[in-house]
Amino acid sequence: MELQPPPATATKLSELDGAAADEDDLSPIEEVRLTVTNADDPTLPVWTFRMWFLGLLSCGLLSFLNQFFAYRTEPLVITQITVQVATLPIGQFMAAVLPEAKFRIPGLGPRLFSLNPGPFNMKEHVLISIFANAGSAFGSGSAYGVGIVNIIKAFYHRGISFFAGWLLIITTQVLGYGWAGLLRKYVVEPAHMWWPATLVQVSLFRALHEREEQRMSRAKFFLIALICSFSWYAVPGYLFSTLTNISWVCWAFSNSVTAQQIGSGMHGLGLGALTLDWTAVASFLFSPLICPFFAIVNVFAGYAMIIYIVIPIAYWGFNLYSANRFPIFSSHLFTAQGEKYNITAIVNDKFELDIPKYEEQGQIHLSMFFALTYGFGFATIASTLTHVAFFYGREIYERYRASHKGKADIHTKLMRRYKDIPSWWFHLLLVVTLVVSLALCIFLNDEVQMPWWGLVFASALAFIFTLPISIITATTNQTPGLNIITEYIMGVILPGRPIANVCFKTYGYISMAQAVSFLSDFKLGHYMKIPPRSMFLVQFIGTILAGTINIAVAWWLLNSVTNICQDDLLPPDSPWTCPGDRVFFDASVIWGLVGPRRIFGKLGNYRDMNWFFLGGAIGPIIVWLLHKAFPKQSWIPLINLPVLLGATGMMPPATPLNYNAWVLVGTIFNFFIFRYRKQWWQRYNYVLSAALDAGTAFMAVLLYFSLGMENKSMTWWGTNGEHCELAACPTAEGVKVDGCPVH
Repeated sequence: MELQPPPATATKLSELDGAAADEDDLSPIEEVRLTVTNADDPTLPVWTFRMWFLGLLSCGLLSFLNQFFAYRTEPLVITQITVQVATLPIGQFMAAVLPEAKFRIPGLGPRLFSLNPGPFNMKEHVLISIFANAGSAFGSGSAYGVGIVNIIKAFYHRGISFFAGWLLIITTQVLGYGWAGLLRKYVVEPAHMWWPATLVQVSLFRALHEREEQRMSRAKFFLIALICSFSWYAVPGYLFSTLTNISWVCWAFSNSVTAQQIGSGMHGLGLGALTLDWTAVASFLFSPLICPFFAIVNVFAGYAMIIYIVIPIAYWGFNLYSANRFPIFSSHLFTAQGEKYNITAIVNDKFELDIPKYEEQGQIHLSMFFALTYGFGFATIASTLTHVAFFYGREIYERYRASHKGKADIHTKLMRRYKDIPSWWFHLLLVVTLVVSLALCIFLNDEVQMPWWGLVFASALAFIFTLPISIITATTNQTPGLNIITEYIMGVILPGRPIANVCFKTYGYISMAQAVSFLSDFKLGHYMKIPPRSMFLVQFIGTILAGTINIAVAWWLLNSVTNICQDDLLPPDSPWTCPGDRVFFDASVIWGLVGPRRIFGKLGNYRDMNWFFLGGAIGPIIVWLLHKAFPKQSWIPLINLPVLLGATGMMPPATPLNYNAWVLVGTIFNFFIFRYRKQWWQRYNYVLSAALDAGTAFMAVLLYFSLGMENKSMTWWGTNGEHCELAACPTAEGVKVDGCPVH
């Protein structure tokens, strides 16, 4: 139903073209001038039955599918691009078949409604994709707070009520919206705050709504690719699961621990490891078809440097931190004897650290790769700050000043035709969310552990960082995260309480990240001329719906899949290994339960990792000085240390198999096909990505409901895992681990 009447100031498209012709009104950013149209038609219906039906459906579907996949070994994330492509033909079909008759609804006055107010338009399409973006937690897959529920129930084997979990998820997802709305005039309206990532969406919308003149339409191509993807996933998803991890080096050297450490895609360095499973390609790093080639090269350079140079030297060359007593690649925690650490044994009845039991088991040890992951994480945070300050500092400052002094561009002028959102909406949202969050921390403290002052501190931290990080993202497309900083701070202030630590991290980090994503979506709406009130309501409703479905799906799977997340107790081919939650659990132990002082401080083994902060901070300064000393060397400023150091930021839980496949497929499509078949790439590249995601997801869900719930499985060599059993073995003399040779 068409629920929004045209504004009284409606101006026809032709008149706006004349306004857009004024040179002074054009955007000062060239990329924006080339991508975003300077025209608008405010008479286009926005709140239509089609928008609500497809928007709510896509939000619900994406939140269900992404939460379902979050527990799997290859956790495919279906993003809004899939919905962007898939809903266009559906919307056009609805416009063709729904009745156009107008009618009144009793109690709503003389206003006329229609199920079909005209052709399916781009503004409806944008709002549907905003709904979908909320359904995929702005590209993260599912709400971050679900991880807290997962580790309490599946790893610590303790209890949390559904109501407490729901409140935790909703408040952490929505809290940042309150202050983000108040910051719109600083980072959305100014033309110099241009948000580069949104231009990809703008160009895709415009491309999809162009007239189809070729025989193979995008819709037809999408349907064919969807059927192929759906059909094929039955092979690696059920019939021949070894095709997910083709680690042929292990097959060739079945008795060599070292060879399997080098060749295993899941537990080693992944040399030569390949896959024929789209979930392994697109998990963790998202679809490589939508990532620019220069970014793929940067990630590959950093990945190759860390995996094939730094790790082998540290493990085999220097045996740092007694590395050979543990697996080369693992996200598990270990004792000094190389055995897996019994975490539940060091947690007392109050869900806090039992110090005598901890001292009995001894210090926690990490695999060489896991330890260096934290080191590179420290370096990435520090290098991001100095890289942005030295390379973009002047540009950010000048653009921020210009955003205040410069007059409004054509897009801001066009947006003034629509009713703005009253400030009290955001004030009310902020106050209500804070009050509910405080009630959660006070009245359900036994479930979340975090004191009320922790919530206030986390919120203040997130609020302070939202504006500078939004400005950095809006001008450089780089978004520094606060996750390691927040867990480090809380681990020092309040050690021994794991759930308090992850709650503080979620309120401090995710509310800031949600605020930045909220502002990014608002900029997309700004470019596409979507009424601000429509944008806000769709984002808010979508977030509440998605969070509710996330916790419902999580509750269902946690209570129905036997031994979910317990990879030691699951069958070899079970997909329910929860790699992301395993790392989240380890972080709660390292930063919360045991505390950074006993890991990275004077009482721990890994205090030298703190030097990575200094190295990361100095690195970009050296590159900047070299650039100033040799300005004619154009390759020097291309050295992006935050990208190089952060290339393996998704490992663990991502594995070398994921990186190998992602880089290979990304290079094929975004280098070779882009260069030699550009027209094909332009028409079908994003469509193919969406079809592969959707087809694989639907088949995976079908397999689970038809076979997985009935525990019907096939058992033969091709469904018996990766066949790299020795890859997770230690190589030190005298260390005994089940299933491994003793050296």
